[in-house]
Order: sequence, then structure tokens, then C-alpha cells
Amino acid sequence: MFMKAFSFFVFIFIILGEEPTVNNVIGVLLGIAAVAVILGIAFLMSNDRKNINYKGVGIMLAVQLVLTAFMFNTTVGQQIIKGISWVFNRLIEYGTEGVNFVLGGVEVGDNGVFFFNVLLLIIFFATILSVLTYLKILPFIIKYLGWGLSKITGLPKVESFNAVNSIFFGQSEALIAIKSQFHNLNDNRLYIVSASAMGSVSASIVGAYLGILPDQYILVALPLNMFSALIVASIIAPVNVPKEEDEVDIQDVSNAKSFFEAMGNGALDGGKIALIVASMLIAFIASLELANAIFGAVFGGFTLQQLLGYIIAPIGLLMGIPAAEVVDAGAIMGTKIVTNEFVAMLEFQGMLENVSEKTVGIVTVFLTSFANFSSIGIIAGTVQGIDAEKGGRVSGFGLKLLIGATLGSMLSATIAGIFL
Repeated sequence: MFMKAFSFFVFIFIILGEEPTVNNVIGVLLGIAAVAVILGIAFLMSNDRKNINYKGVGIMLAVQLVLTAFMFNTTVGQQIIKGISWVFNRLIEYGTEGVNFVLGGVEVGDNGVFFFNVLLLIIFFATILSVLTYLKILPFIIKYLGWGLSKITGLPKVESFNAVNSIFFGQSEALIAIKSQFHNLNDNRLYIVSASAMGSVSASIVGAYLGILPDQYILVALPLNMFSALIVASIIAPVNVPKEEDEVDIQDVSNAKSFFEAMGNGALDGGKIALIVASMLIAFIASLELANAIFGAVFGGFTLQQLLGYIIAPIGLLMGIPAAEVVDAGAIMGTKIVTNEFVAMLEFQGMLENVSEKTVGIVTVFLTSFANFSSIGIIAGTVQGIDAEKGGRVSGFGLKLLIGATLGSMLSATIAGIFL
């Protein structure tokens, strides 16, 4: 056991590409402790500890470490991030042209309006995704990435496909894509596909995130959160699927009959998403202000965010956040859990210049997921529409689903923090 632990420690420093110093040794030790705590909590929550796929968990952890080291610590990795960021920024510029054509004559002030400058870009990104789906480009990529993920991890094909699919599409769309397999999903398999949907984000709103927080951390968070959701979920809800039940027969979620219909459908879907996000922001930010007013009256100016900051601070320290910043960072992380990622990102945006780069990276990676209370209702409602009985089961383990998805976000942020 000691030799395995020592070998793992050496492996970390090899992929870090650095000489061990007191500070980075402490940082790595804290990171390992955080991973152990996160996986330990998942283990305590497990439905079937005897059948946990430890080999698959180990492989996915190793892939996360190597992938993060590659993206952060190598020239090629940095160039890839810059290239993807360049593509997204160019798409944002094109999307902005469309927004300006419609709203160019509207006076919005020096700082602009979040709805105009950020949320309306979702329409353009949703249109692109719809077209790529119609042209069978995205389904092809997702299917074979899912197949590869299943091969290297030993996870079932449906769960692997759904995890990859969840990077590109929203929670509802990702689950609808596997609706033909729902009759094969027991409670554990249902938990895993739901956790993947909650632990990832939709590519259609990544452009909006990039307008708020640093590109490189958001882009690295996408694959990290996919693996983290699977790691935690496969510990909490282990699966052992017979080969005859492990077939991928994916339903095409695009009903478009032509290229231009796909464009139109994507634009309408994007418009709905933008309005939904705007409505949720109004409701959650207003509710948060009301909660803080009540907290302030009862506890003498103490806010809900401060309470959440103190609650999350211990695990935040292990994740690598400096002690002087951990309460404020924990407050942002807690805000995301009780509201949504947009509310937290907007609050964190104002803190970027006052916190360390390590805190920026760790918190940004944590925020880049749908793990919050409102997602329970979205996922349960989607499953309810597919299978009423299974929708009730998702509602039954909704809180456990949120805890698992939050642990996944913490795991991703911890892995990123080790390399910052």
C-alpha cells in the first residue's frame, strides 16, 4: 500500500513537470487529501460498495491527471486551448453581429446589458449545434467518443455515450437522446445518466460563460467534469450490465427535414434557453437579495453567501484555495449550488482582480456545471416525460443526485488546482 501511494505521488510530480518544493509538495498533498475525502464521501453514499468498478475509477482519475497536465503544462496543450478559445471567440463575434443588427439602435449604456451582450449569443450557438446535429457530424463524433470511453473505463455504452453527449447538449436533450434505452435502466444506471446530465454543461451556453470568466479554465472544465461525474456516480451507483443490455440505439433528437429547418429550430431553441436563463437569473438574484435581507435582519448583517462560505471553507482549503480567500470563494461555490452557475459566475466576475490565479482556476472549474437545486427539477421533469415511473424515482434520489454532482465538481476543481 505504501509503495502504491509513493508511486502515485511520484507520478503526480512527473506529470507536473516540476522540481518538488515545499509549497508544491504541500499543494499536492492537500489535493490528494481532497480527492480522498471526495471519493470517501461518495463511497459512504454508495448503494453497492462490493461492486464498485475500482479499475474504471482509477483509469478515469489517471486520464484526468494526464489530460490536465497536458492542457496546463505543455506547449501543445496551451496551443490547443488557445485554438479552441479562438474558435469560440470568433463565433461570439459572428453572433454579436446578429445581435447588433437587431438591437444596434438600442442605447444600453457604457457597460452594456447582460441579456444583449451575453445571453442572446446562446441563439447563435444553439443554431450551430442544431445544424451540426442535422448534418450527422455531432452524432458521429459523440457516438465514437462514447464508444472509446466505454472501452477504456469498462463502463456501459449507454452511460458512456450519455456522458459525452452531455458535454454538447443540455440536460433535457441529453436524456431524450437515450430514451429508447430507458426500459433497460435500473435505479443505479438512471442515477449515472442523470448525474452526467447534471455534472456537465451545454455547449450552446459555453459561449455565454466565456463572456464572464477566463476561457482556459472553462474549456478544461468540460472534459474534467465529464469524467468526474462518471467517477463519483459509478462509486455511488455501481453498475454491472449484461452484454445483451449494453447496446446503443440512440434516438435522433433532431426532427429537422432540411438544413434551413435545422437552423430555424436551433434559433428558436436558443431563444427559449436565453429567455429561461434570463428568467431564472431574475428570480434567483431577487430571491437571494430577499434571503440576505432576512439574514441581515436576524443575524446582524450576516449573509447567506457568508454562511455558505464558512460551510464550504474546510473542503475549499483541501482543494487548494488559499486560506485568505477560501471563505469568499466558498461563498461563490455555495451560491452556485443554491441558485445556478450564472448567478455565481456574475458574482465571481467582480472578484477576479482581487484573488489569486489558483483561486480563479479552481472556482471557475467548479462553477462550470449544472450541479444546483434547480437542475433536480429539470432532470426529474425530463425523465417524467419519458417514463413516469422512472421520473418518480429520480425525484426520490434528487438530493443524493445533487450531492454527487457537487462532489464531481469539487473533484474537477481539485484536479485543476493541483496543476495551478
